[in-house]
Amino acid sequence: MAAPLQLGMFVMPIHDPEKPMAQCFDEDIDLALKCEELGYADFWVGEHHTSTYENIVMPEIFLAKVLGMTENMRVGPAPVCLQYHHPMQVANRLAFFDHLSHGRLNLCFGPGAVPTDMEVHGVQPKDMGARVAESVDCIMNIWQSDPPYRFEGQFWDFKIEDHIDDEMGIGALHKPLQQPHPPVYVPSISRASKGLEAAAARGFRFISHHMIHWNVLADQWKTYQRGAESGGRETTPLDWSVSRNIFVGESNQEAKQFARNGSLGKCIEYILELTRRTAPAGVDMWARDESQLTEEVNLDYFMDDVVIAGDPASVTEQLLVLREQIGDFGKLVVVAHCWDDRDKWIKSLELLSNEVVPAYNSAIGAT
Repeated sequence: MAAPLQLGMFVMPIHDPEKPMAQCFDEDIDLALKCEELGYADFWVGEHHTSTYENIVMPEIFLAKVLGMTENMRVGPAPVCLQYHHPMQVANRLAFFDHLSHGRLNLCFGPGAVPTDMEVHGVQPKDMGARVAESVDCIMNIWQSDPPYRFEGQFWDFKIEDHIDDEMGIGALHKPLQQPHPPVYVPSISRASKGLEAAAARGFRFISHHMIHWNVLADQWKTYQRGAESGGRETTPLDWSVSRNIFVGESNQEAKQFARNGSLGKCIEYILELTRRTAPAGVDMWARDESQLTEEVNLDYFMDDVVIAGDPASVTEQLLVLREQIGDFGKLVVVAHCWDDRDKWIKSLELLSNEVVPAYNSAIGAT
């Protein structure tokens, strides 16, 4: 028997910069409460520091409020942009947050990509991967050992040696409530990442980006399995969260039109333009394969090949086809979009949870 598909929500966020900031955050809180009501397993929030579109600068603060208003749903920053923060501070505050959440904390470790975020933190793009890897090593060392501490790295140094006083409790750093640590995920965009292999070897899970084609997804799973095998691990579908842009409407025509012309389509175009201006490979990073022409990587391509939109029966079928193409995945992470029509977005959440997922699970024989 297959395991039932679980739902997650990812709030990048992408908001209309003309909308009042407090309204953006209030709507994101309302979204979290709706996800809790509908039984979502995970709720993820991104970190961005210098963007008027992506405007949550510290997801832990936002998620602390969500924790106080929910009881069951797991929450997590996605990702904690490790190249911007001293790893000792990250380790200590996330361990604290895990206790505050009573063990409902997920973690996602990765880099940030907004150029002005890097500029304001004095980070060079060429150092991103090395900074993240060094930070992960430091955080894991803190969580899995006791003082005294000494860490000397390429980017960060810290020590707790000279003034430890065990009797007075001075010199200790927090350990997480969940042992050895909360579930750790990494984001994944490319089809054959050495970073993904390394993450799999050490027992981390992963979240596939919502802009990538299904054949890239299929290769990511193969990459992850290779890494897990090298670490002596067996994989399960719950290791893999697949993120998608989804809108469920009353009819196929209405759903596809709303997805294309509304905030979902505008989000796709925003990401395309941002990568066109800032990514070394431009929009080619989102191509289905090397044969796809740059000019073909446009909104039409995403609406036809990547976005999932339609009535409940159509969305169910599209998800089943995706599963046939890439294999079994344990969690479907829905991308949140700015509420340009609140009622339609709420209805889409309800149709996905109450009609699509039960039909999908029945079709795959899930219990």
